[in-house]
Amino acid sequence: MNIILLNKILEVFQKSIIPLTLEGVSCGNKIFGAAILKKEDFSLIVAGTNNEIENPLWHGEVHTLKKFYELPKEKRPDEKNCLFITSHEPCSLCLSAITFCGFDNFYYLFPYESTSEDFNIHHDLNILKEVFNIDKGQYLKENSYWKSTNINDLINEIPKDKQKDIMISLNNIKKTYREFSDKYQSNKENNKIPLK
Repeated sequence: MNIILLNKILEVFQKSIIPLTLEGVSCGNKIFGAAILKKEDFSLIVAGTNNEIENPLWHGEVHTLKKFYELPKEKRPDEKNCLFITSHEPCSLCLSAITFCGFDNFYYLFPYESTSEDFNIHHDLNILKEVFNIDKGQYLKENSYWKSTNINDLINEIPKDKQKDIMISLNNIKKTYREFSDKYQSNKENNKIPLK
């Protein structure tokens, strides 16, 4: 199942999250995006990206949740029947939003350290430290609300001979995010996001 899930996650990044994120970064938004899939068949329900230019609360995950709840109730699956996929390990706002909405999982591609060091966005770790006294982002990755999973760890669970194509796709996605980051960083002083 991990191979099927990984391939679907990578496909959702390539076909849904990344195009939306490119558009968002072009408008001055940060690089964070998310998607919600059905657990039963991994089909895409909704994808979204950061839209802090419109509203500083519209982080990638929160804006995706907004889109999810705008779907007609009869077309929206129960949160417990969904997988929550996010480009970056969720900040405290997004962790809380995922929790309050009742999702029992989320999968992230880039951990906090990468967000801070590779993408030069330090707020996630800083807020966890300053507000919640959580050093280095060490929240409980599995708790009574949800389990969080680093997508990179899923790769280690599949046989080595099956990893090559997945690693090629994954590295292309990571390269794209580095390009998005360079674009965002070079233009961020011109936007009106409170925490750049």
